[in-house]
Amino acid sequence: MARPSSRSALYRLIEAGQLAHKALLLPLVEKGLEPGDDAILFVLGRAGTTEADLARELGLTTGMLATRLERLASRDFIARQAVGPELEPGIALTERGLRIRNALADHWAQLEEALMGELKTKQRKKFSEVLGRFVDLLRL
Repeated sequence: MARPSSRSALYRLIEAGQLAHKALLLPLVEKGLEPGDDAILFVLGRAGTTEADLARELGLTTGMLATRLERLASRDFIARQAVGPELEPGIALTERGLRIRNALADHWAQLEEALMGELKTKQRKKFSEVLGRFVDLLRL
């Protein structure tokens, strides 16, 4: 078996992942958000939803989500309002929440471009597929 090396692809992947994680957390901290808040903002950026549906999509219980939602509501990132065709009680982004969500999405896109910018479309797709298969293998 080969000895681990700082020049190996796996080592660089781990290093890149750790640095990318740090880079994605920075704007959250600057805006007074906590890790995971961005996932809520991204889901709500598509459309308002009920708390139960949001919890299900994020893989959380409604209890785990409640405290986080109260904090986001107190900071005027989300608001309680009727959502969907049945006008069920739910939550949606406020104007401020939408601006923050868009800023986080722009930051994410810049990092994605830094990673994939030199690759052609087919290469990007292939790279994403390879990473997806690698993640699936590690989850076994």
